[in-house]
Amino acid sequence: QSPHNKNQHHIIAANLDQSLLFATLKNPKTSQGFIDRFLIASEAYHVPAIIIFNKSDLYGKKEMAKFEELKSIYGSIGYPIQAMSVSENTGVKEVKDLLKDKVTLLSGHSGVGKSSFINIVFPELILKTQDVSGWSGKGLHTTTFAEMFDLPFGGKIIDTPGLREFALMDISKQELSHFYPEMRALISECQFNNCMHLNEPDCAVKSGVNDGSVSIDRYVSYCNILDSIEEKSW
Repeated sequence: QSPHNKNQHHIIAANLDQSLLFATLKNPKTSQGFIDRFLIASEAYHVPAIIIFNKSDLYGKKEMAKFEELKSIYGSIGYPIQAMSVSENTGVKEVKDLLKDKVTLLSGHSGVGKSSFINIVFPELILKTQDVSGWSGKGLHTTTFAEMFDLPFGGKIIDTPGLREFALMDISKQELSHFYPEMRALISECQFNNCMHLNEPDCAVKSGVNDGSVSIDRYVSYCNILDSIEEKSW
């Protein structure tokens, strides 16, 4: 869904084996809310998702601590996470191996290094790359429309335009928690079938937050996204 026009939808790709979200913790920083929205969309369409944190060569102690925290949060609920530095060619082979013989969607903020990564794994393409905007700290758009490429070692990649925002399409408030795997595992234990996991009594998800089985950051993300969903009126 276009974040600027809620009536306009963009179909990016179909018939995928997996999706790779390129994220960064510095220059530019990818918000956890953006990551969670991408994962929700992947869950909604039953597409396995992998999170790639690029530009690891820029990470100091603070960023590395955050990476380990996110790796623990997302890894514990089934999302593979890989650190990579395209500029130093570290972790690139491991990510490249994930693409072999699969149809993979590549997505992420503008400026996270998707095009630079593709230029390494498929140098014949020589995709245009740009630096991050100095005044905003945000990426500059280089890919302007989705393109599919056949990989020389087997498989296909679909390179998507760099995103500034990620709006969800056709997901209701009642459905949202079903696209959080750690919440989905607990929903049947809630007292009410229509529990929204906010202020209801005997909510298994809230209990999970209290005992640590549901990350507080993920729960806050859920509440923020829930609040942003506009229900359709018929």
